[in-house]
Amino acid sequence: MATFHAAIRHVSRAIGRAQATADRLARRVLLLIGRGRISAPVNDAGPVQLLQAQINELETIDNLRRIAEFGFTSVPPQGSDVAIVFVGGDRGSGLVIGTNHQASRPTGLNPGETMIFTQDGKQIYLTAGGGIIVKANGQPVEVNDATTVTIVASTEIVADTPILKCTGDILDNCNTNSRTVAGMRSVANGHTHPVPNVQLGGPGTTTQPPNQPE
Repeated sequence: MATFHAAIRHVSRAIGRAQATADRLARRVLLLIGRGRISAPVNDAGPVQLLQAQINELETIDNLRRIAEFGFTSVPPQGSDVAIVFVGGDRGSGLVIGTNHQASRPTGLNPGETMIFTQDGKQIYLTAGGGIIVKANGQPVEVNDATTVTIVASTEIVADTPILKCTGDILDNCNTNSRTVAGMRSVANGHTHPVPNVQLGGPGTTTQPPNQPE
């Protein structure tokens, strides 16, 4: 009988240990994923962004690493929602894998559409059927450090602007023409015309150059 009771106690202790282990694992699983809001300016100085997020009224975590896709970078503003994965359920090893700023996120996109946007309203909108729309929000747009910029348009290019400026020459019909607009202007400014019904070789056989050069 004593042996039987000892075996029961042994099994009971084993069950207790298993239950404790299961409880710890359950807590770890519950702590694997969290959400919060960015509560301080993001540190974008290093190779990996670091941010602070408030999880609830009692828990704020600092120096969370934010992991982003290669080729894309951004600095989410304070108040942005964050989705956090805690490696092994350890609250000291959190990785931010998603962010969302509710106040500035554009809404109403159609299935299959994509938009890159900023907090102040600039947008690059890849629509499902209406082309690509760039909204500069009243600010300059620059293309820098390019050797050649090629625009291929099957019908036309329209510039709706009060003035179009170019620091260099303009060459139209470039596949068959080698003379620039500046070169043609120089020819036009110096050209003359023969005067009809005047004896060749005599005075006044050609006109003077234009009196109002281009």
